[in-house]
Amino acid sequence: MENRIADTAPVTEAGLFARLEALGVAYTLHRHPPAFTLPEAQALRGTLPGGHVKNLFLRDKKKNIWLVTVLEERPVNLKALRHALAARGNLSFGSPELLMEKLGLTPGSVTPFGIINDRDGAVSVILDKDVLAQDPVNAHPLRNDMTIALAPAGLMRFLAAEGHEPSVIDFGALAVSSE
Repeated sequence: MENRIADTAPVTEAGLFARLEALGVAYTLHRHPPAFTLPEAQALRGTLPGGHVKNLFLRDKKKNIWLVTVLEERPVNLKALRHALAARGNLSFGSPELLMEKLGLTPGSVTPFGIINDRDGAVSVILDKDVLAQDPVNAHPLRNDMTIALAPAGLMRFLAAEGHEPSVIDFGALAVSSE
């Protein structure tokens, strides 16, 4: 029974750091007070260089699940995104319980690195193409009191190694096409 519990426990930031190191993905770790909202994160990070992301944990009425990572200043039109994803019905935010079940995360800590806990491959990763133009990319490492900065190629290497090749979408064009 203890092995089963250990096998299903979410990977923590220490496990994530070990995974990144095993993949040869260089990163820089920044510690800060917990940030639960985008404005809090912006105030806490100061002049940390690079692109900063926001992450949306979404689902549709057929229980399809997406983890969407976009530049933090990017508006996201859920109606246009619904059509781009061929979602069934409207997109809505996944519940805190579903977020914990699928990615081992709590609200305020959503990150593309949560995919390390998607053991059943239920979550599709969607990435704003402009994130890949940032160097470094800054995101939480499974908790909201740290930020890691890494090259976009490192993020892509991690996602691929976890079996989650992202669908890359031009969110800039998506916003324009929906107006």
